Amino acid sequence: MRRQNCSVGKIFCVVFSMTNDKGILIKNIYYMLTYAFQVLKQSNYDEIMAEEFENIEDLFAAILAKGVAQQLKQGLYREYISRCENLSVMRGKLDIYWTINNKLQRKQMLSCEYDELSVNNLFNQILKTTAVLLLSQLSQNAKHRTALKKTMLFFNEVDLIDPSCIQWNRLRYQRNNHSYKMLLNICYFILDGLLLSTDKGEYKMATFLDEQHMSRLYEKFVLEYFRYHHPDLQAAASQVTWNIDDGVIDFLPIMKTDITLRNDEKVLIIDTKYYSHILQVHDQYDSRTLHSNNLYQIFTYVKNQDSGNTGNVAGMLLYAKTEETIIPDCDFQMNGNKISVKTLDLNIAFPLIAAKLDRIATSYFGDTKVN
Repeated sequence: MRRQNCSVGKIFCVVFSMTNDKGILIKNIYYMLTYAFQVLKQSNYDEIMAEEFENIEDLFAAILAKGVAQQLKQGLYREYISRCENLSVMRGKLDIYWTINNKLQRKQMLSCEYDELSVNNLFNQILKTTAVLLLSQLSQNAKHRTALKKTMLFFNEVDLIDPSCIQWNRLRYQRNNHSYKMLLNICYFILDGLLLSTDKGEYKMATFLDEQHMSRLYEKFVLEYFRYHHPDLQAAASQVTWNIDDGVIDFLPIMKTDITLRNDEKVLIIDTKYYSHILQVHDQYDSRTLHSNNLYQIFTYVKNQDSGNTGNVAGMLLYAKTEETIIPDCDFQMNGNKISVKTLDLNIAFPLIAAKLDRIATSYFGDTKVN
């Protein structure tokens, strides 16, 4: 469990233990992040795409160094911070109580409350905390360490923050700080996905790419890939309406798909799955089967989407390939609809990954527009 107090003193007692889980190429992690956060497609990140990374922390350091340097050119985001100080001249509002208290102590000072534009806000605190944690890596590439250190010279007025105290859902983006969105998403991926606290309250690094966080990235990557390269398929994480004859539906759970592809009357619903083991093992019978809940879920999506039983709606479970010897590659006709189970190998060259995703689109929709 994460500790609740916000003492910053111990957050740098860290032990990094990043591993390349499920055999994913580090370069492919960058490509997945590129699709998940479209701003990485900008030309100022071209150098990162061309570089080879031995450690995942080097990749994150390179992205942050480049992104923060770009932000510095635009200027660090500033917010009004409330201050209360004893001053020799009037500024802002006068605090009568403490001013009288100063007089009683023979201090010729006015207690003033005022607002001041400051870079010491939550957005910059998250950037600095993430950068300092990455800089503590001994294995980090010297070039990336130097670049990230250089950007931190402009954060002297910014405080560090305890990662466990960050309320990510309270971050609000508007015109003046919208450029921070991608950077803070990367910080969230690093801090929330990699940091754990021990029973003693000290921080250590969790194994990189735990299933929960990688599952979200994998889902987002596949969705954004289809959005970018197959715009005519109108890729979206859409909601499926329950197809019921009568009754109150208020208590039925919301059905939201990972990815829905649509072209005219044809619909393909894709449910991405990122597990350490695709198949479940039944010791009693020494057999392996697909996770039943996954099949029930995709079947439910398809049958409720195809309310007219046209057969024009298909479903697919798209697993990230594991090191298991048995890898499912199946197509079923279930009550008039096609249900498929496929895998995507993330440990091959990215053009091959892209080709597999393109084949998924063309195998069901035929020739589609590809960007």
